[in-house]
Amino acid sequence: MKKTLNYNGLVFFETGEACMSSRRVRHHFGVSVVLIATLNLAWATPAEAQGASGDASAVLKNEESTETTLAPISVIGDSGAAVAPYTGGQAGSGGGVGMLGQKDFMETPFSTISYTEKFINDRQAQNITDVIAATDPTVFNGGVTGENLESYSIRGFSSDIGDVTFDGMFGVAPYFRSSPEMFERIEVLKGPSALLNGMPPNGSVGGSVNLVPKRAGDKPLTALTATYMSDSQFGGHLDFGRRFGANKAFGVRFNGAYRDGETSVNDQEKEVQLGSLGLDWRGEKARIFADLYVSEDRVDGATRGVTLAPGVSLPKPPDADTLLNPDWGFNHSKDKGGIIRGEYDISDQTMVYAAFGGSETEFSSTNTSIAQIINEQGDYRNNMGDTSDKAERDSAEIGFRTRFRLGTVGHELAMNAKRYNEDYQLNARRGVLNSDWMTNIYDPVWDPRDTPHSVQPITKTDLQLTSFGLADTLSFNDGRLQLTLGVRQQQVEQSSYLATTGARLSQYDESAVTPAAAVMFRLTDELSLYANYIEGLSQGDQAPNTAANAGEIFEPYKTKQTEGGIKLDLGDFAHTISFYEIKKPSGYTDPDTNQFSSGGEQRNRGAEWSFFGAPLNNIRLMGGIAYVDAELTKTQGGVNQGNQASGVPELVGKLGGEWDTPFLANLSLTGNVTSVSEQYIASDNEISLPSYTIYDLGARYQTHLGDQSMTWRLKVKNLTNKDYWAMPHYSSLGLGAPRTVMLSATTEF
Repeated sequence: MKKTLNYNGLVFFETGEACMSSRRVRHHFGVSVVLIATLNLAWATPAEAQGASGDASAVLKNEESTETTLAPISVIGDSGAAVAPYTGGQAGSGGGVGMLGQKDFMETPFSTISYTEKFINDRQAQNITDVIAATDPTVFNGGVTGENLESYSIRGFSSDIGDVTFDGMFGVAPYFRSSPEMFERIEVLKGPSALLNGMPPNGSVGGSVNLVPKRAGDKPLTALTATYMSDSQFGGHLDFGRRFGANKAFGVRFNGAYRDGETSVNDQEKEVQLGSLGLDWRGEKARIFADLYVSEDRVDGATRGVTLAPGVSLPKPPDADTLLNPDWGFNHSKDKGGIIRGEYDISDQTMVYAAFGGSETEFSSTNTSIAQIINEQGDYRNNMGDTSDKAERDSAEIGFRTRFRLGTVGHELAMNAKRYNEDYQLNARRGVLNSDWMTNIYDPVWDPRDTPHSVQPITKTDLQLTSFGLADTLSFNDGRLQLTLGVRQQQVEQSSYLATTGARLSQYDESAVTPAAAVMFRLTDELSLYANYIEGLSQGDQAPNTAANAGEIFEPYKTKQTEGGIKLDLGDFAHTISFYEIKKPSGYTDPDTNQFSSGGEQRNRGAEWSFFGAPLNNIRLMGGIAYVDAELTKTQGGVNQGNQASGVPELVGKLGGEWDTPFLANLSLTGNVTSVSEQYIASDNEISLPSYTIYDLGARYQTHLGDQSMTWRLKVKNLTNKDYWAMPHYSSLGLGAPRTVMLSATTEF
């Protein structure tokens, strides 16, 4: 007889030798374990899905037999439902898939990954990009530090940090940068997702990122972390969680973080403040969740990058710790936001939900507006601009999910309606310096600023996104074959005004319908095949005044993806291999007819292999290889047609590894390798940035101080202190981060 234990939503099997998670049971005993199997013909009740702790866990059957099996389940309620970690604890066994709810990764007909709180902590991550771009080759970031916003691309398309969702909602997460201490999972879905999430406010189409807030577990938690980052940045983090009341129905989770000091880039300082509060209540049929946060992020010695004057070749990069922009430039953002969500189980098969959230952002900066290298010796001219932005955003959604069967076909029907509002005001001033300041990239010297920060109102923009989505997942052959069909109707309304006079600059009011279809075939318990067709949406253009059709407004651009892939789960080590094509339209004016149209196109074709887990005892691996051919297939007058899109490397390889050493108990050695092929800085493909490889090295040691556990973490980024050019968000050239030492110590009470 095997004894079973349920801890925080995980089922463990205790044998005479050791305790193994349910994922490992399948590998060692040949038992089919499906933690989250959507649309199987045998449905679990919400009580079974919630388990004794209220988390999503498997329901044990035939406990006394020598062959233990688990009943397949489907999670109807999402918020607060735990996702069991995969072997190794770095990635989740599943995650959210927009309006479809939570799914096991083997049951998801898209390429996805979910990073756990453990992975976030062990990475000593300071923003979202530190997590999603660490080991995933399809998520690319050049490594430039000190920018005013997080910058990354997914599948070769730039993705805006303002399009990140917070518990599935746009407009709640911080607008420019998110410190990850308040999140227990960070989920990435690769490819467009208009059906699943609605149109992103800023039109990201390469992929979507969802931030899952922390919830209090059944076990009381008090964790203190002290941090250090070179050259002299110190900080701390408090994580506090408790549950109260009958059946521990009410939960509180607080996270507070602070960091301040000099970075490894000369004359650059960063300060981060964060406070977040997560509340939840879980009853027999109802659940309520509320999340609040305030955050502040400041960089003194901000990075904007430089460009090349026409005819100037690429110079040798300066030392990696060089600040290319004035040390008195800065970025300063303040965010506050919150969300409340409710779920109610009408029956064992049907759940309804509603949510409302919003945020306010104030941003100010003095940043480079002109920085151009004028010769091969590295001389360049520089001027600055002042900016002050304000954004107010709110989101609402309502929906339901239900399960039923018609004959031999299982159905899981999902429907929701979403509404997003954004009011944005831009205040700015260019030409802070009376004349361009001349200096050299190899030894920059800056003139002190002698004018106060000053801006004038420029524009106001109002954006409203309204959508209605419907999807049905049909399951056949005992759930091994699943077909998802869905459609979303999207309305986009935007108005832009002069902030000083209120005169309207533009008005946009268009709609689009985006269908999607996906199929998942579970060949065996270890092997799944999947394919999908799905679209992304971004706002269409308005013909410029110089065009023959000046003022014409175009429907939202539809980015179309077709994808096929294989998922392999060996119990301890999981793989996803995918092949895709994404076509993204764009607008241009025909030089012959002077007609503006949406005839432009970039086509990305790619192949990806990614993996995570523990292929050997005491060894954990995450990483992969991604190839993308990002071709400009339709351009204005055929100029640069057929060229590679700028800023997109054809080949990226990443490998993150951990090894639990046999010579010292509780010591793990860690490492990370990132290799990037060349990338062009402009669509003419005249100048490319050389390929590079970056190495990180670290260690983690767990011990006790008295009765308190203690975890030490050490990481050295860019171990060889390699100097290399990268591409920042707003310009052609920036410097990848120099060697950086990070150290943290965490104790739990």
